[in-house]
Amino acid sequence: MKDENRVAVVTGGSRGIGKAIAIKLAKENCDVLITYQKDKVSADATVDTLKCLGKEALSLQIEMSNPTAGATICSYALKEFGKIDILVNNAGIGSPKRFIVDSEETDWYRTIDTNLNGIFRTIKAIVPHMRSRKTGSIVNISSNVTRRLAPNFGPYAVSKAGLEALTQVLAKEEAGNGIRVNAIAPGFIDTDLLQTAFEEVGAEKAAALLHSIPLKRLGMPSEIADMVAVLTSNFSSYVTGQIIYVNGGGPEG
Repeated sequence: MKDENRVAVVTGGSRGIGKAIAIKLAKENCDVLITYQKDKVSADATVDTLKCLGKEALSLQIEMSNPTAGATICSYALKEFGKIDILVNNAGIGSPKRFIVDSEETDWYRTIDTNLNGIFRTIKAIVPHMRSRKTGSIVNISSNVTRRLAPNFGPYAVSKAGLEALTQVLAKEEAGNGIRVNAIAPGFIDTDLLQTAFEEVGAEKAAALLHSIPLKRLGMPSEIADMVAVLTSNFSSYVTGQIIYVNGGGPEG
């Protein structure tokens, strides 16, 4: 599947799904810039792994809710690598599980600022460069929660639903510029965050959630990364504006 040498930006690329995406893209002949919020140790370890694969790799500490984050990411990537072929918007946060009207305004705004506005700003900064080259691939990481907008996931669900709308509108707007835009909506993926969530709900409920998945197992970060590799390769050159569910067949939400 390897295309010619490309440059990929992966936000939230130091751990979990983001790390798996960065590693997969390096294996697909990409130099990679990852961003991270706090965990420099994990970011450094990921960069070392990418370099061991024979690719150039850098990390950038950034807070995605910062209004200047997108411009900073773009300028740093162009300064260090000279171009950006791929943007994977993976960085995001959850929100406290409350009804919408019971949510704190600070939680609401922080979630929307990180999961939606931060991606908007990054796209706004990077797309003009992609336009100038008449090529580019953007993959936004959404969530299976958008299939059934259940109670208690208000700010998070709204941010991801907005991201999917952004994906589909942007895909139509930029198709004429050679830029493809798609989203992946993962289901239950085996990460540290999911294991912590399972511990919080208890073994019985965790087992019930696992049983509700038709394939009867958790997904792996590498399986999300594999889909990113497909969507950013020439194998998907006629695919844009799509929301791809990688969720073992369900459940819905």
